Amino acid sequence: MTQTPTRPAEAGSAGPAPSTAPSGRNLEGHRWISRPAEAYTPEALRERLLGGIQSWRDYPPSLRLWFWLIPAITAALGGILRFVRLDTPRNLVFDETYYVKDGYSFLVSGYERAWPEKANDSFIAGNPGVLLDTPEYVVHPPVGKWMIAAGMWLFGPDNPFGWRFGAALTGTLSIFLLALIAQKLFSSLTLGAVAGVLLAIDGHHLVMSRTSLLDIFLMFWVLAAFGALLLDRHDGRRRLAVRLGRQAASSPDGRPSALQLASGPWLGIRWWRILAGVCLGLAVGTKWSALFFLAGFGLLTVFWDLSARRTAGIHGWISGGILKDGVPAFLSIVPVAALTYAASWTGWFRSRDAYFRHWAETSPSAEWGWLPNAVRSLAHYHLEAYKFHQGLSADHPYEASAWSWLVLGRPTSFFYESPQPGSPGCGTGSCATAILSVGNPVIWWSAAISLGVLLFWWAGRRDWRAGAVLAGVAAGYLPWFLYPDRTMFFFYAVSFEPFLILALVYCLGLVLGKRTDPLWRRRSGLYIVTLFVVTAVVVSAFFYPVWAAETIPYQDWRFRMWMPSWI
Repeated sequence: MTQTPTRPAEAGSAGPAPSTAPSGRNLEGHRWISRPAEAYTPEALRERLLGGIQSWRDYPPSLRLWFWLIPAITAALGGILRFVRLDTPRNLVFDETYYVKDGYSFLVSGYERAWPEKANDSFIAGNPGVLLDTPEYVVHPPVGKWMIAAGMWLFGPDNPFGWRFGAALTGTLSIFLLALIAQKLFSSLTLGAVAGVLLAIDGHHLVMSRTSLLDIFLMFWVLAAFGALLLDRHDGRRRLAVRLGRQAASSPDGRPSALQLASGPWLGIRWWRILAGVCLGLAVGTKWSALFFLAGFGLLTVFWDLSARRTAGIHGWISGGILKDGVPAFLSIVPVAALTYAASWTGWFRSRDAYFRHWAETSPSAEWGWLPNAVRSLAHYHLEAYKFHQGLSADHPYEASAWSWLVLGRPTSFFYESPQPGSPGCGTGSCATAILSVGNPVIWWSAAISLGVLLFWWAGRRDWRAGAVLAGVAAGYLPWFLYPDRTMFFFYAVSFEPFLILALVYCLGLVLGKRTDPLWRRRSGLYIVTLFVVTAVVVSAFFYPVWAAETIPYQDWRFRMWMPSWI
């Protein structure tokens, strides 16, 4: 993978770095032939498995501060765009009518309760106390609603800022997280900054961060899990280098024995992988579609370990990797995710009258009666919710087939209002106030093209970075094609949008060129990337009024509807 320079030339050097230094594209530039006694030293193994820059401490002192400052700056930019006028509009926007009120119910009772007719009017007026005592049947797990409830706990349930604080904070933190992940993935401060800026200014992510729907929380936990697995990849390779190097050092000839090389060493408890399991459990606890990320990321981390053992020179890298990495990976991720998911239902377990809470007591079973009644009741709840999702095929004016998502074929209109002439912000005869979850066309259309480039670099060049990004897109996108008759919406795509950004940034890294390229080539690449980012910022500024519910003349609104399907 090509990337920007992160280490300046040594003092006094008059040319490019020696050819033995990593150039940044896979393992290009490494010495491929070395003496056996040298190949298994900890230093040689670390160089072979991890490359030159292995952590933020490997950056020159002048750049270490920027490793943290760049993500913070991009997150601050995104935070300004998300928190300013967060209380506008003062209505419950689109599916906020469900999730915000469910969040308040969690805050009061720990589970979802029913609401009377016209409850929205009372809730918007600052009187949420009309909540009924009867339970409500819902089909999504609790985590996202708890995160919405946290904002109302901090700032009150009687104002839109409190309703949306959790979503805005989560969206802002995801920008910080993506910038860090891009820096780690591409070993480039420049590409980390580009990734953070592009996510901060994109309209789809912005709209989802300013409205309290569940998908922004799903996206955050998925991205956090990916980041944890990326750190686990580094930690696992470091451990492999240390333990295999230690075995080699204890051998008379400086090489591990044939038995030791048969499968390689055990790597111990992988704490980053356990953290990924927690994050994936919280993702599934937000929306069940995260199960595909759980499966995809689980396979991805095992493939990374198999590749590490092969690169280290272990003969039985497949069998050894499956036994010593694959099985522990399953035990570190799946049971941890399951326990985390179960813990997210604590409010339901503690309740006396939540929906289906006592179903098992009135439905005895000879086959499953050995299970506790609470577990059987929760299983029945899940079965009924699964049936609901399977049969969800009602027509909706803003439903969008997954085929149209990458080209912004049918973005969801969250809010539209025609203010009266003379009302605040409306100085013309006809005005519009809208929230349209359309992405920045420059970013989304470029990212769609970038996926084809990544497919080539993964299949043709075996670049693990391209494969990792594609795995994130595939886990979030491809499963929707299995349900062609299901009612779907474009905003579901926010779950894998960070990986689209990473795909685009990968290609921008190719434009920047390699560290060893001539100076004119590097400068030309930098100018092109800068021009692209500036263009994206200008386009975002143009679309911002229809992302943030600003009141504008009707003709200005129409001018921003680039496709008839956006209306």
